[in-house]
Amino acid sequence: MRDGDKVKLKTNVKTNVLAALACCALLGTAHAEGPFRNPDNKNPNDLSEGTYPVPYKMPVAAEITEALNRIRTYMDKSTPTRVVNRKTGAPITDFKNPVAEAAFEDAAGDYGILVYEMGVVHSGLLRAAEVTGDQGFTAMTRRHLQFFADKLPYFRAQEQKYHLERANSFSRFLDPRALDDAGSMCAALMRARAAKVGPDLAGMIATCSDWVANKQFRLADGTMARKRPQAVSLWGDDMYMSIPALAEMGRMTGERKYYDDAVNNVLNMSKYLFNPQLGIYTHGWHANAPDSPRFYWSRANGWAVLAMSDLLDVLPKDHPGRDKVLEQLRATLKGIAERQSGTGLWHQMIDRSDSYLETSASAMFVYAIAHAVNQGWISPTVYGSVAQAGWAGLATKINAQGQVEGTCVGTTLASDQVYYYHRPTSVHALHGYGPMLLAGAEMLRLLKNPNVNIEYKVRTYHYQPKGAGQTDYREHH
Repeated sequence: MRDGDKVKLKTNVKTNVLAALACCALLGTAHAEGPFRNPDNKNPNDLSEGTYPVPYKMPVAAEITEALNRIRTYMDKSTPTRVVNRKTGAPITDFKNPVAEAAFEDAAGDYGILVYEMGVVHSGLLRAAEVTGDQGFTAMTRRHLQFFADKLPYFRAQEQKYHLERANSFSRFLDPRALDDAGSMCAALMRARAAKVGPDLAGMIATCSDWVANKQFRLADGTMARKRPQAVSLWGDDMYMSIPALAEMGRMTGERKYYDDAVNNVLNMSKYLFNPQLGIYTHGWHANAPDSPRFYWSRANGWAVLAMSDLLDVLPKDHPGRDKVLEQLRATLKGIAERQSGTGLWHQMIDRSDSYLETSASAMFVYAIAHAVNQGWISPTVYGSVAQAGWAGLATKINAQGQVEGTCVGTTLASDQVYYYHRPTSVHALHGYGPMLLAGAEMLRLLKNPNVNIEYKVRTYHYQPKGAGQTDYREHH
């Protein structure tokens, strides 16, 4: 390089650096402009309120309901319940004589009808039907469950004849081998049974509940564990893949041992994975490297608060472990609320604001916070507006087709930040749909909550408990 070129290069670099520094300084002193003004502020010339990156306004029940209906419609058309020849795509019509090529028709994207994510979708649809009174929300659940009842005998006969193992479309319920196969769908099937939605799938429930309660690999203290990626590993995800199913088994059978197991797993998982100083969960823990660096993946935290919420919904009020579970949920929701971004959403790595904003975890958080307010587990003061702001961000992630955008695809337990930071997002990641249905339904319930008064004053929103002296939102036993 000639000397003149070196001088020009140095000058250009210096100019660019100075420009970047000036830009950073400007951003540091000025608020970020967004496309939305607060419609509840009726003074268009009010310079004391800026603009927002998401709609900052009182939630509107009709808008939330319409968004839930959009998701429902998209899910319904994207999850066929048909049996086809996996090689030719031709429909199978003879269900008396099984053929090796028979399989479930592939759903659009990655919307498998027996995967654990679909269990959350059904739970979300059931909750939406309960809150809105619109039983149309359960139509897809009824269709799927009737398909299972009708076709399970055929696929069992197929397995007996051809021994396809994992290639059998019903393998998760013919031969479950992991919590991912059994736990989430098992909880959904028991919830549908309790709500009298669809046929009684007692046989499928018996298979999946037996795996969760009796066959899943565990630590010596009873904590649900995996043999991957290390020989003995704990995943935060497995709080949801096991605890709600155990809780529903307790409700279905009335047997205390299932509640005891669920409570034990909340407390043990929290002992290994929860950081009490930060108020959040690390994604996983390895028995052979217990002091490894911790990586705080948002969706793992989402699974944790969903699991605790589901357990508390059915756990008897007199159970000796209830207060401990409730305190653990409160501590986690506090840590989560403190890390909400300025868009209302949360980051892929919940403690890293330079990681991208992720939808599925954000929806889990909004649901868990709104649900805890509605159940009287936490005060609406502060937490109500956190849920409202979260929903404002989530609503921007539901497109016109009813697809949920910005959801991280399936993610293993990893040991470096780079992996988590760069997991892709996709509208075909089913993980976002169930949580979004749950979040919207619970926000509708919050808007109708007779114990909460929502006030708009000083250009923001205040969720106040109704009635004098209603400041203690801790359960009384």
